[in-house]
Amino acid sequence: MDTKELIDIPDEFAQYEIRQADPTGKSGVIRLILENDHDKNKTVIKEQYSQAPLYTQRALYYDTANPSMAYLFLISSSGGILQDDRYQVDVLLQNGAMANITTQGATRIYKMDSGFAVQDMNITVGDGCYLELVPDQIIPYKNSRYCQRVNITVSDDATLVYSELVTPGRVAMGELFDYDICYLRTVAKDKSGKLKLIDTSMLRPKEQNLQAMGLLGNSTVFGTIYILTKSDLVEQIHDATNALLENTDVHAGCSILPQNCGIFMRILGNSTEDIKTLTYQIVALVRKMVLNSSFSEIRKT
Repeated sequence: MDTKELIDIPDEFAQYEIRQADPTGKSGVIRLILENDHDKNKTVIKEQYSQAPLYTQRALYYDTANPSMAYLFLISSSGGILQDDRYQVDVLLQNGAMANITTQGATRIYKMDSGFAVQDMNITVGDGCYLELVPDQIIPYKNSRYCQRVNITVSDDATLVYSELVTPGRVAMGELFDYDICYLRTVAKDKSGKLKLIDTSMLRPKEQNLQAMGLLGNSTVFGTIYILTKSDLVEQIHDATNALLENTDVHAGCSILPQNCGIFMRILGNSTEDIKTLTYQIVALVRKMVLNSSFSEIRKT
């Protein structure tokens, strides 16, 4: 790993870094530029680049309530993130584009003998654009070490719904909180560079009791939803979200971000599916208020 890659890597990863003449990890890349094509009356892929093991297929248009919205899947041919992998995903929406982007399946962080894996995501939602970025859950395997850094830029009149979901590991294999590190950092700014939010989670279950009071408590799965949208919609979405939370079995809370720029939401539970269901309900709520249209569950097949 060169000096540039080391920027923003927490010190907790230093003990695992082993420089190799022939590193085993892969450098996966996805770059997407989406824009609204007025002639075709739909969001299209203007530019697309991928480098194995990451790739995307063509955009799909299966939503009858939103026929112009592009649906895309981020896919890994390796089936997960391996030791010393370095992934980069860059997504840009412009010219009023609308898209829903998800992963083909769960992000599996495989067991590591040395080193660690890094995934960087750079998401830009331009003027008048709308993006739902709702990946499936992260599953950190035994002895895995994962660093994820997400940098978001959202215009004041655009909307982004971005979610994260982290499980305790392969519970069926007896790997409950058996990973070394799962580090998640999300930074969001407006297009002038003004900060909207910073959120950092450093999970080290072998060094800390994640189920202590003030952390996960009796829960094992946690999710986060970031809603960055027009300021005049924030309070309405916040009130509707709180009303929705009154009828759910998971533990969740949401807060309005400074300068009324959006909403931050944390969810705790013991079921991945319960948190996924709530996430989809939140996406449906936002879509209704921003686009005045419906949302159905994302197709995976």
